[in-house]
Amino acid sequence: MALRSLVNGSLFAEAIGVGQPRVLALHGWGRRGSDFAHSLASIGALAMDLPGFGATPPPAEPIGAREYARLLLPVLDEFSDAPLVVGHSFGGRVGVCLAAEYPHRVAGLLVTGAPLLRLGSPRRPPLAYRFARSLNRHGVLGDSVIESMKRRRGSADYRAATGVMRDILVKVVNEEYRDELASLVTPIHLLWGADDDEVPVAVAQEAERLVNESGGEATLQVVEGVGHHFPIQDPDTLRAAVDSLLK
Repeated sequence: MALRSLVNGSLFAEAIGVGQPRVLALHGWGRRGSDFAHSLASIGALAMDLPGFGATPPPAEPIGAREYARLLLPVLDEFSDAPLVVGHSFGGRVGVCLAAEYPHRVAGLLVTGAPLLRLGSPRRPPLAYRFARSLNRHGVLGDSVIESMKRRRGSADYRAATGVMRDILVKVVNEEYRDELASLVTPIHLLWGADDDEVPVAVAQEAERLVNESGGEATLQVVEGVGHHFPIQDPDTLRAAVDSLLK
């Protein structure tokens, strides 16, 4: 495995295996391409460090998964044939956008643990937080107090993110990809951990239904005893799914 510079040094990826790459792997939020070192060993693959993670510098401004997909378009020139795109969590969001926007550049999708859809109505912030934001807007409450409240109620990813990456995280968690899923002509295999408590299996079931009812091709495989971090927790099953899709 070796780190490669791509697109004039603006992107970096782990080159895994030997020969011409056949797989483009996209990691989850806060992770990096090395997550796929085991599952893609001996398969020619490029496992990206997505912008803002690992060796790749962050974007200049807050962007969403669709814009991340457009940043990756030049990477597809590294493949002699359209690759299989494997995406975990945030990388799955980007992979679906990439296949939806550039359908003839992606041969297939394998997505795991990706929050592609929102189920139910979004929860409103607590009343105390909404009241504090109102006071902040009117200059009564300082920004440091609001920041402290955000950090207390925010996710671990939110607390760890800073600068533009925090703004990107806020943007991305408010996105969903219903239109992209409905327009997919690329086959998608949804590989989910039954114990995923960050993105429940119900999200994958709804994505599968939406794709198939829209005329696309989606399959769902649920694996017992696996949680959200599928590439780390069960790389062998992920590898078997990749092998099957590459045949």
